[in-house]
Amino acid sequence: MRTDSTTAAGVTLNVIASALFALLFAYTALLPAMEGGEIYGWRILLTFPCLSLFILWRGYGAQVATLGRRLITERYFWATRLVSASMLGIQLWLFMWAPRNGQGLAVSLGYFMMPITMVVIGRIAFGDRLSGFQKVACLLAVAGIVNQLVISQTLAWPTLTVCLGYPAYFWLRRKTDTNHIGGLWLDMLLSLPVCLYFIVDGGPMTEALDAEAIALVVGLGLLSALALGFQALSAPLLNLSLFGLLVYVEPVLLLGVALLLGEAIDAREWPTYIAIWLAVTVLMVEGARELHNRRYAPEKSAHGAK
Repeated sequence: MRTDSTTAAGVTLNVIASALFALLFAYTALLPAMEGGEIYGWRILLTFPCLSLFILWRGYGAQVATLGRRLITERYFWATRLVSASMLGIQLWLFMWAPRNGQGLAVSLGYFMMPITMVVIGRIAFGDRLSGFQKVACLLAVAGIVNQLVISQTLAWPTLTVCLGYPAYFWLRRKTDTNHIGGLWLDMLLSLPVCLYFIVDGGPMTEALDAEAIALVVGLGLLSALALGFQALSAPLLNLSLFGLLVYVEPVLLLGVALLLGEAIDAREWPTYIAIWLAVTVLMVEGARELHNRRYAPEKSAHGAK
């Protein structure tokens, strides 16, 4: 049973993780000599050993062993893993590329829209029922999307990549029973050859990596590993509803980082952002209401038994 202190610790760890991911988003500004692909390559290359140590430390090795057996015994499992690794790699690359190329706002909007598209995909792919709150949130999101389409005739590709790509990635992991940290580890392992290509393709590794550059690259890996670790540590301390609510912290911080890096929201785009933010707020209200009901349900039952 989770106590208030346990929940508070989980919330603290999760918020720290979101802050570290936002800091990682801004960190690319410190690496002017590197392109987004090279930064992505170094990030994964340095994060993977840390993730491996974390799995050993927390006793998740059995998950990895099970996946290894499935690669041998299941005929097409390896193909789904390659697709999954590719989908994750695109998202992690975009996260590093966007703030360096004036697409930070587009990516943050994608993260704001992602919970809405996950609700829709859950309804279509898994037959999940939509609550009244979720229906209102979807209508608000549609209104924001329509406004954006009227302005530019399309949504920016980074926005679409995030808000459609991540739900599709999680759908694939759920369908293949790999939606755990062992599945993430295997996806990152399969991404390593591509990461090495990006690093080598960025130029001779010995040329640009002076002492300062090495320190910055190591800092990149450390930030990424810490963010991933704090997020993983928070999950067991939180119920699913609260963990889902905390998903909304990160896009708020990413939006702030994009604005600090010099991007600006066009006046015509404000209705889009306001509609999406209202949709997110509706989902947060629903989550808070559900948490409140769960928290006080035992108390009401006890009073009724007297």
